[in-house]
Formats: sequence, C-alpha cells, structure tokens
Amino acid sequence: MIPAPPPIRTDLFSLFILLGCVQGLILSYVFLSHAKGSNRANLFLGILILAMSVIISDVWLGYTHYMFRVLWLVDFSEPLNLLMAPTAFLYTQTGVNQKMPRRAWLHFLPSLVYLVYMCVLIYPQDLTFKYNSNIGSFHPELERIEALRYGSDWMFYPKWHINDLTFASMIIYSIAGFWFLTRVFRQRSISFFTGEKNSLTWFRDMSLQLTFLIVVFFIVRTSFPHDLGDHIIAAFISLIIYIISFTVLRRSLFFHEPIERTTRKYEKSSLTEEIQSATLGKLEAVMLAEKPFLDPGFSLPALSKRLGVSTHHLSQILNEELKQSFFDFLGAYRIQEAQRLLADQENAYIKIEEIGQMVGYNSKSAFNTAFRKITGTTPSEYRKKQANQRF
Repeated sequence: MIPAPPPIRTDLFSLFILLGCVQGLILSYVFLSHAKGSNRANLFLGILILAMSVIISDVWLGYTHYMFRVLWLVDFSEPLNLLMAPTAFLYTQTGVNQKMPRRAWLHFLPSLVYLVYMCVLIYPQDLTFKYNSNIGSFHPELERIEALRYGSDWMFYPKWHINDLTFASMIIYSIAGFWFLTRVFRQRSISFFTGEKNSLTWFRDMSLQLTFLIVVFFIVRTSFPHDLGDHIIAAFISLIIYIISFTVLRRSLFFHEPIERTTRKYEKSSLTEEIQSATLGKLEAVMLAEKPFLDPGFSLPALSKRLGVSTHHLSQILNEELKQSFFDFLGAYRIQEAQRLLADQENAYIKIEEIGQMVGYNSKSAFNTAFRKITGTTPSEYRKKQANQRF
C-alpha cells in the first residue's frame, strides 16, 4: 500500500519554475509556428524550449510534492535531457548557415534510444516502484515500501547514470558550438566579444547561457545528494526562458520607434559634414569597384575598417542619409547584382541557388526571401520575365 503523500510545498522557487514552464510552452509554440523557409532555425529553438519546459515541469511536480498524486509520471521527462544540447547546437548551425545540416536527425538518436529504453523498462513499472524512485530523488528521509519490479540490476545502469550522460552531452555540444561560432566570427572579421548587436552575437549569447547552465548543473550535482538540488537547475532554466522571452519582445516591431525618432540617438555624434560627404563617396566607389558584398561574411565592422571610419559613424550615415540599416543596404547591392546575373543570357545554365551563392547568400531560401522583398518577385520569375523580353 502506498503511504499518504506529504503536504504540498509552495514557495518562490515553485512559483518561479511554474511561471517559467508556462512561459516556455507559449514561447515554444511561437517559434514552432514560425519555422518555415528562412526561419527553419526556429524549429530547433522551439524544440529546445519545449524540452526545457517539460523538464522543469517534471522537477516542479517533484519539488512541490504533486508527483505523489501522479506517480505514473515519475521520471517521464528523462529522455529530453539528451535532447537539449543537440537542439541548441542545431539551432546555432541552422541559424548561422541559413540551412539545416545534413543528417540532422542523427543528433536525436541518443534521446530516441533512451526513450525506447524508458518505454520498455521504466514507464511500465508498478506504481510502488515509481513511489520508491520518487522518494529516492526528492525525499530520501522517507521510508521505502516493498515494491514490485521487473528487470535485472544491470538493466537499470543507463537510468542510474542519466545525469552523467546528460552532463557529457552538454559538454560535447557546448565545445562543438563554441568551435563553430568562433570560426564563423573569424571568417566575418568580427571579434567574438564584440558588443555590437547582430545575429551572431545572439547565437553567442545563447551559447553562453547554456554554458552557464552546465556550470550550475555541475555545482548542484556535486553539492546535493540525490536530486535535492534539481529545483535550482530548474530555476536557472526558467531564467533562460525569461531572458529569451524578454529579448523576443524587445525585438518585436510593435515596440520599435518610428523612423523619424531614431535620429535622436545620433544627437551627440561627432560626425561632421566633411566626414559624411567623404565617406559617402568612398562607400559608393568601394561597393561598385570592389563588390565586397559578394562575401557571405561581409559585415558592418569590415566595411567601416575598409572605409577608415568608425562603425558608429557608418551606421549613422546609412540610417540618416540612405534611410537604410546595414542589412537593407547590403541586401540592395546583392539583389542588384543578382538581377544583373539573372538577366545575362550567358548565365542561363547557372542554377538559381548558385546565383544566390555568387552574390553572398548561403541558402536558396534566404536568397529567395531577400529577392522577393526587394523586387516583389522570385529569382526564377525574374529570370523567366527577362528571357521573354528578349524574344
């Protein structure tokens, strides 16, 4: 007979984790519903946040004692432990390269294998077995009961070492992620520790947050017996979810100031008319003669270095004089070059995807999206129209 459960525990940790779980479920839906075309990376971010939300919900049930009322759910989220690090890595790779890596599904195999293992050996176990598992994790002071169990001791080895497997997975993918990012930063001539906000620094910050999670995981696991410190790990994961939510809200167009008000940030700028005029002249000459925009890693710092002007002044010139952000400015030149290549009959044998790569785009979907945004048509439609006009 299963003893009566202890009273429900409610404190700041339980509230913080619960709200993080709810926020994570909402956020994962947002990313998963916007995971098409050039936003394919959102698929992995959505899966990552969903996995985080389910994991902390498992911890919340154990920490608040609600798990005693749903014993059949004991350890239900364990396969997701091996899913977090791979999806974080795939999100970074897909977001930076603008295309999904080949054989991405291989990264999910450890989690799937562990899920099959749990379905065969752990999930079907008797509730008395799960009661003992629950008190063994969160209430070692309680007395175990006589339980029904099937399976030899050696069969439970993977489950007994799931924390070690999780830690190893996080370490391996964290190293791989930082190696990949540092190489991309180097290729684009950007300092890894730059304070300038762009897509690369977003992925860098995400990787740093997950690295801090590894540190918290290690400290908690070495400081607390059993799973008594899981609520600290869950609280930190909730904090990551809150940070992502805040960043998404801050980036939302709903909160952007009208264009006419953006000039206020340059009120104290040291940019003079002479510097502005000279830079504009150099800018046009460099873009037309050298075509640096054809480099996929072309960046604002690289362009400002080539022009001999600060990134702040160059950004101000683009915003105030050309009424464009750097990425809009870059896209305009790339698409203009793509139009020239597509209209040239000698390039008729070159595939659309290759044209996109020739003008600086790493994926066909990103090229199509940028081309349609600027011209109102797709590259293939534009090429067909130009061919028809010749005849």
